[in-house]
Amino acid sequence: MTIADKVAIVTGSGGVGCGRAIAHRFAKEGAAVVVSDIHCERGEEVRSQIEESGGRAAFFATDVRVEEQVRELVAFAEKTFGALHILVNNASAPFRPGEPLDHWQDTVQTDLLGTMYATRAAIDALRRSGGGAIVNISSISALWHGRPTHNASPSYDLAKAGVIRLTTGLAWLGAKEGIRVNCLAPGWIAVPEVLAYWHTLTPEQRRERSVPSRLLETSQIADAVISLVTDENLAGRVMVWWSEDEPGLIPWADRGYTALEC
Repeated sequence: MTIADKVAIVTGSGGVGCGRAIAHRFAKEGAAVVVSDIHCERGEEVRSQIEESGGRAAFFATDVRVEEQVRELVAFAEKTFGALHILVNNASAPFRPGEPLDHWQDTVQTDLLGTMYATRAAIDALRRSGGGAIVNISSISALWHGRPTHNASPSYDLAKAGVIRLTTGLAWLGAKEGIRVNCLAPGWIAVPEVLAYWHTLTPEQRRERSVPSRLLETSQIADAVISLVTDENLAGRVMVWWSEDEPGLIPWADRGYTALEC
């Protein structure tokens, strides 16, 4: 699948992290981009940046926790640019490991239900345009079966694990309707809040706390999303990118564990 002249929605693209990088990358590749975020001023800033660089973009304020707003977002993309070909479900609630028993509803509504709402609305739009691609953003936090350190956010891990299962469960859309749903599960990313914490730790403290020795750049996340969109052989697949390793796909029908204890 080529990206030039396609229409893409990127949710949560008004911030300073991955969504912004992904939106800019799509525009650079020649796509018309619908920037979507709950924060209007920041979303309009990204739209303006894309247009100033010669790209095509529009902004639509969306709270992905509200299904009707998500449907309106998809309708806006079709009305503004004539179709929808690509959806990136990037919107995410804040990661709050220091408050493991709080914010559950907000996190699940944003990361899991928001992804489900957008995916469902986009499928109908992609049918109208003859097919396309959806990329869901999960996290390596969804893969752990117990951690050596107690810094998890249960609701975040739950939501991101659900995103993976949603992706694999929709694999059949690829062969049947030309709608490929794939997922990226990245490790630690060099966004401002993560960088601020990472820089406070010594190399020894990072090892003790299972913190990676290096972070992924937002540009690398954008590259990975592009690869999942453009590779027409991939449907229902999960790409994992641990911060210190190279990206790779989880084998199809993987059981999710290497051994069982008796």
